[in-house]
Amino acid sequence: MEKLDVVKLREITDDLAATGKRVKVLWQEPGSLAFVARGREYRSEFHVNDSDEVTYMIKGTMNLHYRTPDGKEEIAVLPEGSTNFMPARTPHSPRFPPDAFALILERGRRAGEIDRFHWYCQNCGGFLHEETFVVDDYTKDPVSLAYKRFFDSVEARTCMACGTVMPAS
Repeated sequence: MEKLDVVKLREITDDLAATGKRVKVLWQEPGSLAFVARGREYRSEFHVNDSDEVTYMIKGTMNLHYRTPDGKEEIAVLPEGSTNFMPARTPHSPRFPPDAFALILERGRRAGEIDRFHWYCQNCGGFLHEETFVVDDYTKDPVSLAYKRFFDSVEARTCMACGTVMPAS
């Protein structure tokens, strides 16, 4: 090792705000993945992955929606400067505005691991749709890809239980 890099979070958040980009991957190693995420005003899905996660709110407040093992939706509020631990396989939906930023730490995906993105009906709460990805490179922004596939499909956004159609964002 020649030199340890130092990441300046303020510079990263300023760049994301200026460019409109959603994610900046800081490092991506087999045992450790770190990225800064800018909030998405339209976030509605629940992400499920096989890695524990740590979130640190750099700027702004996050409403971290999550589903308990019995399927109940709860919300943990993370104000600026706070952190939390999300156990692996917990369905979670980090919801925060585009002018807020979070540092996310997790481990790189192992061979065969599949990330899942679940949507639930806004009317009856029933399971609506699932998108899956093998996340081999987080710079591909799997969240944006999942959203594009979901919102481009009226069939995916239509609840089989009650017929409600989730509006396209």
